[in-house]
Amino acid sequence: MIKGQRVVCTNDTFNGFVKAVYKQLPDKGKTYTIREVFLGREKIVKGGDSATVGLLLEELVNPPDPFHVGKQELGFSSERFAPLEELPPEEAEAGEAVGAGADSGHWLN
Repeated sequence: MIKGQRVVCTNDTFNGFVKAVYKQLPDKGKTYTIREVFLGREKIVKGGDSATVGLLLEELVNPPDPFHVGKQELGFSSERFAPLEELPPEEAEAGEAVGAGADSGHWLN
């Protein structure tokens, strides 16, 4: 996952501690834009010692992590998101027809 990439939330189940510490949480099925990618801890509770890929999202802003020395903003595990498959900008703008029936001008329903 990279900065600027759009992702969809696949897991919005959070425990009570997370719900109390975070101001904004993602919703399953909603699309978000990655603001930052960082190396994070597996768990924020007691400063977990295993690493994971963390994400900050354009659409959600949260307070600083109370367990992070640098007070980095609370983020989300990348495992909660799936990349959104979008057409590259040049293909989307051209409106090219692809798929069954594209060559014949007829679409299969």
